[in-house]
Amino acid sequence: MKLVTPDLCDAYPDDVRIVEPMFTNYGGRVAFGGEIITIKCHEDNSLVKEHVAKPGAGRIMVVDGGGSLRCALLGDMLAEKAAENQWAGLIIYGCIRDVDEIRKTDLGVQALRTIPIKSNRKGRGDLNIPVTFGGVTFHPGEFVYADNNGIIVSSRELSMPE
Repeated sequence: MKLVTPDLCDAYPDDVRIVEPMFTNYGGRVAFGGEIITIKCHEDNSLVKEHVAKPGAGRIMVVDGGGSLRCALLGDMLAEKAAENQWAGLIIYGCIRDVDEIRKTDLGVQALRTIPIKSNRKGRGDLNIPVTFGGVTFHPGEFVYADNNGIIVSSRELSMPE
């Protein structure tokens, strides 16, 4: 079944929150959706690295990098590890790098921009707390859906209309 965010918005207008249009789709999986886990970090992708190595079970990692454009919170090696561990995707309020390789990876990835410099790892960040960006608060356990049309969030799992 193909995921299309406009169709979900039309079918569930009272159940979706729309993220402001600021993200670009970089992953090999153009449309993706699933249950949210959140990471809040600033220019430190330690928690991202730790969690892509764990079973994703089709979930989406929503990473609040504070909108920083100074370093990447995801690169090709972490994206490959996430795909191997069955993460459906990552939404990063910040930058990524190694975009050409990430485009070849079976993983949904949306981010603000790209930059070639990696982040510093100092072990800082918060896991599974509500994070807010793009006019929406993302709560762990909610659901997010993303494609080339945009990103939407729902407190319940949605299915594509027939």
